[in-house]
Amino acid sequence: MPSQSTTAFKILSALDWQSWKSTGIFTGASIDITDGYIHLSTASQAAETYHKYFEGQPDLVLCEVDLEMLKESVKWEESRGGQLFPHVYGAIKVEHIAKVKEGVTAEIMDQLAEKGLA
Repeated sequence: MPSQSTTAFKILSALDWQSWKSTGIFTGASIDITDGYIHLSTASQAAETYHKYFEGQPDLVLCEVDLEMLKESVKWEESRGGQLFPHVYGAIKVEHIAKVKEGVTAEIMDQLAEKGLA
């Protein structure tokens, strides 16, 4: 794991976020379940992920996940454009979340790599 990346981000619907909060555990959105792991992005990758897969969707939530707490569940694997992305094999508990931002917009995502999640 790259030493500078101790957290990663999950973009998800408000409905998925409500389910995560109420159950205390996230096993993935439909694409994650299909692929067999939970897709995460680093701060520098998250804006591209947003623009490619989520832009224009209403009621999005951005969760900053503490990768240190997930340890061996995280595998850094090559994906889009040959970049290494953090993939979680298993579930993510709500206590693994460092920060949450509801009402995600393109502006928030575009500033994430520079300013972090406010």
